[in-house]
Amino acid sequence: MNKPLIRTERNGDWLRFGVKVQPRSSRNQIVGEHEGDIKIKVMAPPVEGAANQALQKFLAELFKLPKKDIRIVRGETSRHKIVEIRGIEAEKLLAFIPQITK
Repeated sequence: MNKPLIRTERNGDWLRFGVKVQPRSSRNQIVGEHEGDIKIKVMAPPVEGAANQALQKFLAELFKLPKKDIRIVRGETSRHKIVEIRGIEAEKLLAFIPQITK
């Protein structure tokens, strides 16, 4: 089993990475990697920003950070988003991604 390859980059104090969001899931969870992005399921529907808010809240709770340290910088109306988190390193982010069997 290998760690998935997730593209991350630093933007000052912020860690930037791609997310593929799957709304209307039965629970909020990181499910793995999708084409270099992190695939995250959220329970909220993709209506009036509800899925974006659920994504921010889920990541804030997961990393024990305030919501102000999680921001969506691109893709607010798309399932493919660019997210930035202040206060974590790439290793901590990658530790939360399930192992993928090849």
